[in-house]
Amino acid sequence: MLSSDDIATAADALYIAEQNRQQITPLTLGLPDMDMDDAYAIQKAWVDRKIADGRSVTGYKIGLTSRAMQLALNIDTPDFGVLLDDMYFPSGASIAAGDFTDPRIEVELAFVLKKPLQGTDVSVDEVMDATEYVVPALELIAARSFRIDPETGYTRNVFDTIADNAANAGYIVGENRVDPTTIDLPWCGAMLYLNSEIEETGLAGGVMGHPAHGICWVCKRFAPHGIGLKPGQFILAGSFTRPVIVKPGDNIVADYGPLGTIEVDFT
Repeated sequence: MLSSDDIATAADALYIAEQNRQQITPLTLGLPDMDMDDAYAIQKAWVDRKIADGRSVTGYKIGLTSRAMQLALNIDTPDFGVLLDDMYFPSGASIAAGDFTDPRIEVELAFVLKKPLQGTDVSVDEVMDATEYVVPALELIAARSFRIDPETGYTRNVFDTIADNAANAGYIVGENRVDPTTIDLPWCGAMLYLNSEIEETGLAGGVMGHPAHGICWVCKRFAPHGIGLKPGQFILAGSFTRPVIVKPGDNIVADYGPLGTIEVDFT
């Protein structure tokens, strides 16, 4: 376990990196004994500092929900990060790419709850029953620490990503709100266009077989701490495409077929 001073120092480094829009060396390069509990402690300290600045929690993102991503990072469990009010963008927004370090876009479905969810054995049926609506969403991810350190060539690991609020930087929300009981969620798909060229496709079933499994997982993760999900919270269930790099001048369109489209421009 890292010391409380190490955790505070690491959280401050990520906070400053985001404020200055300047990436830092991966934390595990200097803290090789960091484990998953340490990483979440750093994440919490950083998020708490943002809340002290006046931000408010609007929900959570679930990451590493696809088997391919887990194998790539040599981990067998998802992760989570915290969504804050200043991370929200509507479809049609223009976003300054320079406000983010190494920005990328992922394609997801999001759940908005009407009932609380808590416990180690929350089922997919319970998630569906507690969901007010499902909505297409894009996650804007960023890396406040280098993915590959330019001086040493060191590649950051999953603990670096978790500490970095699971790489979350924003979320872009579509307009079509759908009753989850009226659609076959695993078969919901999307085509992602970058500057009018098809870049990625995927099905929501790539998220653990059913995107609601991501919600079940985070409930189980929170349960030992007496924490649950609350009505009104926005939960990104996990990406079913690889991240796509974006830069100033890029236009992104995600076509979800009957669920509508999301469009965003990067300036």
